[in-house]
Amino acid sequence: MALVKPFVPSRARFARPYPGIVACLAASAALALAAGLSGCGSGAAAGNVITVTAGACGTGWQDPKPGLQTLRIYNGSSVGGEVDLIDPANGGIYGEVESVGPGTTAAMPVNVGSGSYAFRCLLDDADPMTGPVFKIGGHVRAAAAIAPVTDNDLIEPAKEYHAYVTAGLIVLAGQTRALAAAVQAGNLAAARAAWLPAHLTYERLGAAYGTFGDFDDEIDGRATGLPGGVGDPKFTGFYRLEYGLWHGQSAAELTGPAEQLYRYVLGLQAAFPTMELSLLDMGLRTHEILENALEFQLTGTDDYGSGTTLATTGANITGTLELLQVLHPLLVSRYRALPQVYVWLNRLQSLISAQHQPNGSWTPVAALAARSREQIDAAIGQALQELAPIAAITEPRTT
Repeated sequence: MALVKPFVPSRARFARPYPGIVACLAASAALALAAGLSGCGSGAAAGNVITVTAGACGTGWQDPKPGLQTLRIYNGSSVGGEVDLIDPANGGIYGEVESVGPGTTAAMPVNVGSGSYAFRCLLDDADPMTGPVFKIGGHVRAAAAIAPVTDNDLIEPAKEYHAYVTAGLIVLAGQTRALAAAVQAGNLAAARAAWLPAHLTYERLGAAYGTFGDFDDEIDGRATGLPGGVGDPKFTGFYRLEYGLWHGQSAAELTGPAEQLYRYVLGLQAAFPTMELSLLDMGLRTHEILENALEFQLTGTDDYGSGTTLATTGANITGTLELLQVLHPLLVSRYRALPQVYVWLNRLQSLISAQHQPNGSWTPVAALAARSREQIDAAIGQALQELAPIAAITEPRTT
């Protein structure tokens, strides 16, 4: 499988970072969190300036001391790149800064103890360089290095997830066929009942949205940004049907969109066997799926009439858990806070499930009690905080 840059659909499914943790999304801070540092805003004083040039990596660490600190990485070369603080014995990573431009300085929060350290530089269009070894004496314990993840490490999880999506698309095809048949038969009550299960099946496939390309917009695109809004001919898929089914449109008006949705799903199902999941996306989406849910589902932005965005959030949690399952062998030895990820995802799922009424309906987010709203917001915020380091930990690296 090829390593490619993540594709972001044109209508911005993964639109922007959650503002409460945006600072933690820098790889250095994420790795610090994973290693057990305090993370964002630690308040550590700036340390020595470490210099990177085209011919030398990581010089200038004068009299290194143990403890929590922020190193300043100055890129004196003419190109950008990435700099890691590593264990020279095994390549384990203590800290990292990405996209350090030429002539700029970046902060690297680290927690170092007694032992040997070196800087590894990956400058653009250059072979990786490892600098001199620095030794810190004494008997001070600090954060453990995180073993790097390679392309090869991610291939098997990607295959497992590909199989998960393939199975999900089979189910989705049957559900959208039944949905289209109900609309065509004029049984709109049955169509409304069939719509949500089909939509939730699609929403559980979150890590593959970028791989789907244009199919994602066609199957699950929003009306946002379209010149005609909900009346625009390019407004298609699940949300188009939701709008019509819950806004009094007739079977004759909805038959075309329902059949169109089914055709798009069949097209995706046929194309998916040759699609390659981005290895970079595997870890990135563990955070972005719920980030997306926070922005669009828990605000009600994606409610086109059914009031079921909490159900969609639940499906997004399931999709996140599936990704964590396939990545678990890589994470269990690298991320000591992994149990807390499950604690908060389970807490969030419990709070969401409590809004599923005995009659099968869901509480619309606009109708949530203030206490329930606060609890859900707190749980998803903490879950996102715990998920934040995974993208940096599982980023494929050259070793």
